[in-house]
Amino acid sequence: MNAQYIEEASKLIKEPQVLINMVSRRVRQLNSGSRPMVDVPIDLRVGLADIALMEIAQGKLGVRAPLVVPAI
Repeated sequence: MNAQYIEEASKLIKEPQVLINMVSRRVRQLNSGSRPMVDVPIDLRVGLADIALMEIAQGKLGVRAPLVVPAI
């Protein structure tokens, strides 16, 4: 993984564990055939984790707050 991509993504996602989970889930999606939501330079060897980090850093991928259901 490129340290620059990690730094850029961690500016938006402050919790390291959340960032790790986001990247992990997105890598699985990309590995299963999902298309990247960012332009990936063909001439560079970019891994799936780097693509996920680029998506996060560019705001293409984010976190939603969990839905809280009131107790009855």
